[in-house]
Amino acid sequence: MITDGDRAGDSDEHGRFLRGRAQGDQGARRGAEEGGERGGRGGKAAAAELDVLSKIAEMEQPDRAAAERIHAIVTAHAPQLSPKLWYGQPAYAGEGKVVCFFRSGHVDKEPYSTFGFTPEANLADDSGLWPTSFAVTELSDAAVETITDLVRKSVS
Repeated sequence: MITDGDRAGDSDEHGRFLRGRAQGDQGARRGAEEGGERGGRGGKAAAAELDVLSKIAEMEQPDRAAAERIHAIVTAHAPQLSPKLWYGQPAYAGEGKVVCFFRSGHVDKEPYSTFGFTPEANLADDSGLWPTSFAVTELSDAAVETITDLVRKSVS
């Protein structure tokens, strides 16, 4: 949950935008799946992103706000990752393999959501200790910075 007044407004506006995209014209989705306006392979990627945005729009708050913000972070800082549903939840894949994912706490009946990384993420280091998942109840500025840094590193 964003508590900063300016960011909360941005989050609300961004959330409305994402929900609008997710709940957009079903004909556009069918067209994307068939390679319509967007053509060929890009159509499947567009349809997969619509599926992710639709799943995010269905989430209860505060999970929805966290998922929207994480979606924005991943798509901005790791554009080579493609949004897709993985076990019915938002995930981001490179070359068909999931690198990071978001799990709704509400769906899992947990008091927190989870943002995590798979072994495909480039996070392993020589120390023998690296992050694989985080409990998410709100996204403070520090949490956003941590997630952004890890997303960038995961695809480096």
